[in-house]
Amino acid sequence: MSATPDRPLLGILLMLGFCCVIPFSDALAKLLGGQVPLLQLILVRYVAQAGLFLPLALMMGTVLFPSRRATLLVFIRGILQILGIGTMFTALRLLPLADAVAIAFVMPFIMLILGKYVLGEEVGPRRLSACAVGFCGTLMVVQPSFVEVGAAAFLPLAVALIFAVFMLVTRLIAKEVAPAAMQAGSALLGLPVLLPLLLLDIPGDPSPTALVAVPPGTAALLVALGITGAVGHLMMTASLRFAPSATLAPMQYLEIPMATLIGWLIFRELPDGLALAGIALTIASGLYIVARERGLSRAVPPTPPGPPVV
Repeated sequence: MSATPDRPLLGILLMLGFCCVIPFSDALAKLLGGQVPLLQLILVRYVAQAGLFLPLALMMGTVLFPSRRATLLVFIRGILQILGIGTMFTALRLLPLADAVAIAFVMPFIMLILGKYVLGEEVGPRRLSACAVGFCGTLMVVQPSFVEVGAAAFLPLAVALIFAVFMLVTRLIAKEVAPAAMQAGSALLGLPVLLPLLLLDIPGDPSPTALVAVPPGTAALLVALGITGAVGHLMMTASLRFAPSATLAPMQYLEIPMATLIGWLIFRELPDGLALAGIALTIASGLYIVARERGLSRAVPPTPPGPPVV
């Protein structure tokens, strides 16, 4: 597959779509966390991912695994996705939605570091400043306190590290493997890892590796969880195909206002004045990056013509 040129604005729009959709998936996971075992939730996510994107990839005629390198990286990506989703779903059982998302937002800083030193992407002072401003807004939104939440606060930090590496791997193969094919491939390679876990007998009520029958209402929520999670991650995957991770990192802060809004609508977690100011600051930093990328894309001079053919 030929290399896809960077299109920063398209990448940003896709990442914004991810930030709007994925908090709904997190909220559904939190609602279902007390009724459905952890492994069953993860299986629903992966079955939905395979069911939605494998037919799409086949209809588009895309190759799921174009090379051995791509197959290995897609497999690693699938394992990281399993670990990240499982850790986040566990965190959501123990923490408020907004708190869990906010603590996990050390991830953009990790992405910037990985993008700069592993991928060799350019990270200028303005992007770093935008990330810093966005993170300050994040702190203002939920005022996370490690003292209050205790050891459970480390779970979102683990999520941040896992998904930072996950997004790095995604970026490494985003131009070689189409987004739908990558999502389908991750699910196909990840399901054989998940299914044997059903044989484990881990203590719990119910066991986190059990399968339980659910009423129709809960089943509908499970379907919604699978669809929103799969579509959200497709948007994120596609965004990394068109823009560097360093460009997209500040955009992810816009997930915080969405998580706060959903947390208030569903769980009645009402932001105070400081939190509202933080939302405004977070949105402002994101809009600054959008405006800057638009300006840079317009400022790129056209490619000069080559020498005349004689």
